Amino acid sequence: MNLTSIVLLNIYSILVLALILIHALKHVGINSVANKLYLMLIQVVILMLVLDIFSRFDGNPGTIYHIINYIGNFLVYLLNPVLPSLWLLYAHYQVFRDEQNLKLWTYILLAVNGANLIMLVISQFFGWYYYIDLNNIYHRGPLFWIPASITVMLMLVAFLLIITHRKRIEKKHYFSLVFFAVPPFICVILQIVFYGMSMILNSITLSLLIVFLNIQNHSMNTDYLTGVYNRKKLEAYLMTKIKMSDESKTFSAIMIDLDDFKSINDTFGHDVGDDALETSITLIKSCVRPNDFIARYGGDEFYIVLDVSNMNDLESTVARITTCVEKYNVKGIKPYKIGFSIGYALYDYHSHLNANEFQNMIDALMYENKRVKQRSHLC
Repeated sequence: MNLTSIVLLNIYSILVLALILIHALKHVGINSVANKLYLMLIQVVILMLVLDIFSRFDGNPGTIYHIINYIGNFLVYLLNPVLPSLWLLYAHYQVFRDEQNLKLWTYILLAVNGANLIMLVISQFFGWYYYIDLNNIYHRGPLFWIPASITVMLMLVAFLLIITHRKRIEKKHYFSLVFFAVPPFICVILQIVFYGMSMILNSITLSLLIVFLNIQNHSMNTDYLTGVYNRKKLEAYLMTKIKMSDESKTFSAIMIDLDDFKSINDTFGHDVGDDALETSITLIKSCVRPNDFIARYGGDEFYIVLDVSNMNDLESTVARITTCVEKYNVKGIKPYKIGFSIGYALYDYHSHLNANEFQNMIDALMYENKRVKQRSHLC
């Protein structure tokens, strides 16, 4: 590929990534580890696309081309393992959602990148990775396979991590995570076989776009702690359900408030409080169908919207949730007990209630249930 083709292709990739970055910062934000890692991935790829152009200024010795070529190649080799390291951390968090374990992986990957830096510096004297001759022409060194192998191995570890723990990943996210490595792997092989051909970063742009459309963009409507939908999505969903309702088909909703949440936070700390919220969602999910809509309405309040038009079926779901919580508390797994105050109702098509009015009605029913429970405890 000539320099003009590379520049045009890289600029196109940079523009695509810049648009994703702007949209993500505006609508998704950096309120979770996954979002931060994803944004870092985009920024590193943009930087590497620019450096990739700089590293192609072969020829014209004794000019500024030599400096640009030298700096570009050095920084590209420096950042080569950074990119798959960030992807590995991103994949690990998508699988396990464990920040503590993620820190251990971060230290390991810092060591790998540190070793690469040391080898890269030494290579400047011995040409192990690459060297630039007196005519300002780039050549692969005898140990070129080391940085290439590091990149491939890190991507492979992330790929195997996703495959091995696929049951822990949402089905709609699994394809995007698995597919991420496919275009770069193909391009790595092509680059090794065909000297001078390099489209790895452009292929990663495609992978990042797919991840954004299927995972990151989804987080705009998702509660970052529990992984269920957020209040914004709930309100839009309720409005849609009301518009779609008619005399023959309606829906129902359940509002759940986690009892004594403040007491859990005050007694055990906010980390345990967060764990109580995640445990609550796990219990709720186990009691409803996979396609039922679950959202976090507030700090310790949750909504379930169901395609249920019969009060008996709705009451059966509520009873199932109550029984599930009771069985969980008997096990004594956590230092706290889970308790739910629940309000629920069918949507009456003839009432013509809007989303806010319907929510207020269920809210009142939930607080009535909470008052009844408190009076029974006093007695």
